[in-house]
Amino acid sequence: MSEAKIRLYVEHPLGQGQSVQLSRDQAHYLFGVMRLTLGAAVLLFNGQDGEWRATVVEAGKRGGALHCEVQTRPLQVPPDLWLMFAPIKKARTDFIVEKAAEMGARRIVPVQTDFTNAGRVQRDRLQAHAVEAAEQCGGTYVAEVTDMVRLDRALADLGERKVMFCDEALAEAEDTSALLDTPGPWAILIGPEGGFSERERARLHRLEAAYAVQLGPRILRADTAAVAALTVWQQTLGDWR
Repeated sequence: MSEAKIRLYVEHPLGQGQSVQLSRDQAHYLFGVMRLTLGAAVLLFNGQDGEWRATVVEAGKRGGALHCEVQTRPLQVPPDLWLMFAPIKKARTDFIVEKAAEMGARRIVPVQTDFTNAGRVQRDRLQAHAVEAAEQCGGTYVAEVTDMVRLDRALADLGERKVMFCDEALAEAEDTSALLDTPGPWAILIGPEGGFSERERARLHRLEAAYAVQLGPRILRADTAAVAALTVWQQTLGDWR
């Protein structure tokens, strides 16, 4: 039995004996780029049914088919954590989405703040980056990337979800010991390159469910801050403990 070295995300139900038809792009990747042939093994996941080992049973330039044999890993759903961030330059926004998906964010929410430079985001492109990140890191769950929403709307939609608010303007770190005693659904909020406006900062500090934090003595770039905040949360309340 050949070793499966390639992981592929598919939008298809997975189960023992299930046949999976490949799209033209998937067939090109597996057979044109990776040079797989009949009988080769591939690991499949769809974000719902875990990871499955499958065998190539049809291989063509425009299509192909795989046959599911055995589940190699169950679905592993990450903690109920959202990353909310103000989009920045294209490459760095892509980086944030990729790292958030790798690090276990369940949902990724681009937000429009008073100082956000990006006028819009291509949700489908960012979702594709989240899929690629899951393929590379061995995840069986794919983070959902939403359309960009206004910060006011995003905060209103949180319900009882708590917010870890990264405020670079804090004169000194606030007491965050309460973080250790507050499990449940959370969101991390990262501001734009210019920081939050005074209006936004005042509203966030008034929120009962918001916890303002500092990420060290230096002001971090937005993409660095996202990774740092995700690390702090995962080590404190997430599945890294």
